[in-house]
Amino acid sequence: MIGRRGAVRPVRIARHRKGAVQRTRDQLAVEEPLEIRVSRVQADGSRLSDALAVTMRTPGDDFELVAGFLHGEGIVDTADALHELTYCRGGGTQEYNVVEARLAPGVPFDAHAHRRNVFTSSSCGVCGKASLEAVEARGCRPVESDVTVGTEVLSSLPELLREGQGVFARTGGLHGAGLFTPRGESAVVREDVGRHNAVDKAVGHLLLGRALPAAERILVVSGRASFEILQKAVAAGVPVVVAVGAPSSLAVDVAVRFGVTLVGFARGGVFNVYAGGERVH
Repeated sequence: MIGRRGAVRPVRIARHRKGAVQRTRDQLAVEEPLEIRVSRVQADGSRLSDALAVTMRTPGDDFELVAGFLHGEGIVDTADALHELTYCRGGGTQEYNVVEARLAPGVPFDAHAHRRNVFTSSSCGVCGKASLEAVEARGCRPVESDVTVGTEVLSSLPELLREGQGVFARTGGLHGAGLFTPRGESAVVREDVGRHNAVDKAVGHLLLGRALPAAERILVVSGRASFEILQKAVAAGVPVVVAVGAPSSLAVDVAVRFGVTLVGFARGGVFNVYAGGERVH
């Protein structure tokens, strides 16, 4: 689902090649802000809404993005915790750049503890506290899964992810995140200008489909493996993470602490295993 605003915008460009100039058209990946609001029922029956965060994203799959973000932040654990996801219902022209997550009655929410007082960029995502203690404080526990994956499947996953990135093929400007079975079958592939947003969209898809924890899935990301991507994988119960790029040192630490198999530099049929090699056969 690309969404109401669209993920691609055409532009006119001057293409320079070896001294020659050609006037032509190109396509750009769209980047727009999305404000995430959370509302809950108060004691008197009214609803109180709080602005939680703003992130730069590619329009499309916005509800999945918000659901995945709230799950990664520890605000919701199941789809039942979400009464409704809706675009802003205020007056004026609907721009589809504000999503309100209406929590189900009884779901606790501390706006002060979770509110992000920064305008986050697509390159960084909406970043959490970079510490192993923060992951444990979120309530995450070591991933339990009997999944194993063969080297041939691992080698094929980056290309399978790329095949599912239709907007990247048109623009060359988006990150991808996909969840696959141990046999290399695609469960969901999502794209976004922010790599963390792409992961949130994929995880949010499973959350809304009541398919978490993802103990039988492999997360594949088109870029590097950061702390936050591993944090989101642990929260979702994903046992294997495969990155086309390099992992960070803290990402490896998270993988070791929480029992995740972490694969990096997976491209061209080769890869490195940084943690959890017992799942690779």
